[in-house]
Amino acid sequence: MTRQDEQLLKKLLAMFEVEAEEHLSAIATGLLALEQNPADDRRQELIETTFREVHTLKGAARAVNLEVVVELCHALETVFAVLKRNRLTPPAELLDLLHRGFAQIRELLPGGAQEGSREAAATVIESLGQATNGLDGPAGIVVPTTTVTPLAPPPTLPPPAATPARPGAPRQTVRIATTKLDALLHQAEELVAAKLAAARQASELSALADELAHRRRVRDQARRFAGADGSTGLAAADDETYRWVADRLAGLASAARDDFRSLGKMIDNLLDGTKQVLMVPFSAVLEPLPSVVRDLSRAEGKEVELVVRGEELEIDRRIQEEIKDALLHLVRNAVDHGIEAPAERVRRNKPARGVITIAITQHDSGRAELAISDDGAGIDPAGLRRAARQAGLISAEQDAAMSDADALALVFRSGLSTSPIATDLSGRGLGLAIVQEKVERLGGSVRVEARPGGGTSFRLVLPVTLASFRGVLVEAAGAAFILPTRHVERVARVSVDEISTVEGRETIRLGGRTLGLVWLQDVMGIPGAIDGAADHRNVIVLSWGGQSVAFAVDRIHDEREVLMKGLGRQLRQVRHVTGGSVLPTGTIALILNVRDLMDGAALAPAPTRIVTGPPRRKSVLIAEDSITARTLFKHVLEAAGYRVKTSVDGRDAWASLTAEPFDLLVSDIEMPGINGLDLTAKVRSDRTLANLPVILVTSLGSAADRERGIDVGANAYIVKDSFDQSNLLQIASRLT
Repeated sequence: MTRQDEQLLKKLLAMFEVEAEEHLSAIATGLLALEQNPADDRRQELIETTFREVHTLKGAARAVNLEVVVELCHALETVFAVLKRNRLTPPAELLDLLHRGFAQIRELLPGGAQEGSREAAATVIESLGQATNGLDGPAGIVVPTTTVTPLAPPPTLPPPAATPARPGAPRQTVRIATTKLDALLHQAEELVAAKLAAARQASELSALADELAHRRRVRDQARRFAGADGSTGLAAADDETYRWVADRLAGLASAARDDFRSLGKMIDNLLDGTKQVLMVPFSAVLEPLPSVVRDLSRAEGKEVELVVRGEELEIDRRIQEEIKDALLHLVRNAVDHGIEAPAERVRRNKPARGVITIAITQHDSGRAELAISDDGAGIDPAGLRRAARQAGLISAEQDAAMSDADALALVFRSGLSTSPIATDLSGRGLGLAIVQEKVERLGGSVRVEARPGGGTSFRLVLPVTLASFRGVLVEAAGAAFILPTRHVERVARVSVDEISTVEGRETIRLGGRTLGLVWLQDVMGIPGAIDGAADHRNVIVLSWGGQSVAFAVDRIHDEREVLMKGLGRQLRQVRHVTGGSVLPTGTIALILNVRDLMDGAALAPAPTRIVTGPPRRKSVLIAEDSITARTLFKHVLEAAGYRVKTSVDGRDAWASLTAEPFDLLVSDIEMPGINGLDLTAKVRSDRTLANLPVILVTSLGSAADRERGIDVGANAYIVKDSFDQSNLLQIASRLT
């Protein structure tokens, strides 16, 4: 091993150890949830999620040559494949064995290897093979026979070490913890909100100065027409005061405009500079791939060359961290599925050595394109359709109507594989589903181009940075939403006479095309009447994957720079929402996932046009110490027509409850001071408040926690991890 390879391996081992701990933590959470005997759909979701984590961990272990971990992950993966395909409930004994398997992986990590752990791993692998054979049911999964032999000792690996500083060399660089850089970027991003607020204030101040000047002119004209003689000192004083206020206001407005321009320039420079600190060349994430291609091609008996172009292009480090697993999946697929064996390539008049090319180019000013191509066998659309039909993913009618382009898109469906057997490299139908999920979560897109015998190319378009993007602000049912500009095809104002109904669905004609029309509030699950008296509809046309749908909204405001904030782990499951943004007015606008909206549009109910007067608004008190959760609940309930007041903890909520009437209390459980359970008990013991409906919202989802909520008199119990806004609104409607 050369010194360069040794240094690379040190870096890779250090990276792998951190990544493995993240995967093992997620796997442990999934196993514990499976032990709670969840419902069938939830159980399948947990098995699928854990399956993916093991699949990704195995690929990462292969990249650093930890073959024992790879073998153990493969045995564990096979168990999950049987559970998933046969929709089985894992027995307690099997869950214990799975826990043992993952504990064994942790012992095999570079920083925690213990004497005898390899022999113990061989025993666990044998037990997992026996368990798989015992589980195998009518689906007919073939479990490869595993011969348990003493595993060869691993090659001596250098321990992860920090990069030594060269004595005497000038310190031109400094090592900074990435957490500090992330915190710095967060602070810089917050200044963008201050810049937008300053712009709004400067605009309002200028408008006020203009209004005052206009009123002064009107007053002077009125006086001249009335023949005012100005003989009194009061009129003179009034004139002088008016002039002083007007001059002072004009000066303040001018200074505010200058300050805003200066502040805006400084903030933009700071944000751009901070972004650059986090920009790193693509080469950093591509470093492990040559060794991965070499090892996999040798294991497959193939000759493969990896060619990389454009690796000097820089991209946000956080994006690189997210896509490294996706890159590994695509390269593994190219070696295993794409490149043919040397004899087969020669028979097809191709060079014996196959080529995988990774090309990085600037797609536009804010996005980069990453193309992973091979000159292998390509993809057969007919074979994909056949495999999808056999897996139950499409019907015979869908198969017959499907174009080759649509068939190629099937490669991203979870559970679909054209490989005749699930090997330790691939064939489980997970890799490409993970790729699409990761890329789209970053706001990017992925597409596949292929033809039989002509090779395959996956093209990933990714944002260069995660900080901000351009979006269109719209309003629906009183709530503010932001739609990414890159997916907005056009906006229009359509007469109601131009809206037609076809098979119970509304359609409009725009630009010579017929488009489906749905109401954004219906897709979002926000109840509320639609004004049938209006003679026009505001429409925004969104496009995704070659499809276009028109969404009706109450108002279309403008296009603007948007700073996205995450909703946090507890609110990650909110339907159709990817994040939030604070508007200059202080209002929270939810950022919507266009792909999810397009899927939801097909299921949205036809609107009922009702002209209504303002109903009596029910009042809701929210007690929640998390500002993110508090803002989200307030946003959802206000959009549904409720009058909402918020409290930061139980004491604050009790003060509000005793000061004014409410129709509903929505309370978190884990709060400082008076928690949600104590607050509920206090409400029930008060003669005036005893009948007030109470919804408890918490991150605790065990049966014991629900029993505690019932014991103190709560009417409903919602778990944040699986929060669904329609569920909250349905319960609130029923209780009020």
